[in-house]
Amino acid sequence: MSASRRIDPDVDLRVPADRRELGAHPAAVLGAVAAGGVLGALARAGVQAALPHPPTGFPWSTFWINVTGCLLIGALMAVLGRRDAGPLVRPFLGVGVLGGFTTFSAYVVDAQRAVTAGAVPTALAYLAATLVAGLLAVWVGDALAGRLLDRGADR
Repeated sequence: MSASRRIDPDVDLRVPADRRELGAHPAAVLGAVAAGGVLGALARAGVQAALPHPPTGFPWSTFWINVTGCLLIGALMAVLGRRDAGPLVRPFLGVGVLGGFTTFSAYVVDAQRAVTAGAVPTALAYLAATLVAGLLAVWVGDALAGRLLDRGADR
């Protein structure tokens, strides 16, 4: 398998292979992203409805949604970098499900609401904690999945 096929092309249209895949199968790629996005957005809306927070409180639901999504995208990238997957796996799971599940817009709105409600320290803590935890989660997801996959390959 060539390196260009190891990770499904769905993101960078500056890469010729990515443009070819989208050009060859645009409806399939866009359909996979849309279907995954619906599922991810519904899951996020469910979590946020189940765990609401006051404007001055720390938005734990959005925080854990974004951190969990970062962990899973790190793991997904490790898997796709080491295993053969169909051309629609990354568009469906990565861009669609996890892209629809995680939410930068709610992250910013939560912070803005906290500031407007007078909870500036909470807003700043939330902004910083989400950024640091999200980056750490991607790294942990990638590292753990990579180790598990490499250990399984040694057997």
